[in-house]
Amino acid sequence: MAEKEVKGVKKFFEEFKAFAMRGNVLDMAVGVVVGSAFTAIVNSLVGDVINPLIGLFFNNDFSEVVVKIGDVDLKIGSFISAIINFLIVAFVLFLVLKAFNAVFNKKKEEAEEAPAEPTTKVCPYCQSEISIKAVRCPQCTSKLEGFPEIND
Repeated sequence: MAEKEVKGVKKFFEEFKAFAMRGNVLDMAVGVVVGSAFTAIVNSLVGDVINPLIGLFFNNDFSEVVVKIGDVDLKIGSFISAIINFLIVAFVLFLVLKAFNAVFNKKKEEAEEAPAEPTTKVCPYCQSEISIKAVRCPQCTSKLEGFPEIND
């Protein structure tokens, strides 16, 4: 019984390893790590550069701008900082996807531009459409030019 459990657990870990080492999963993991690092950069840009510049108009750190309505504090500065973060991330993502699509569309267009070789031709005598490999026209039985004489 213990052998079956070991085989079952071993099989489970082998399946998990195969899943985790698949290319798509690794690519996604790299994307998440790079995305979180990029988010940290954007947060720093907004919090350390953009908010202080906007804060010059308020004579205060912009992210700390609060509107009081009765006993409730509306953190307008923090909310607008989050919107600025979103817009920057969305804009960069848009640019990356636009470049990515341009590369793939270019490759797709190049593949489509290659004309397919013709499979038929027109008989010069009867003008019927025949196979490109034909030596004689099946319609008028004329010998077609450009082919060596075939002796039966």
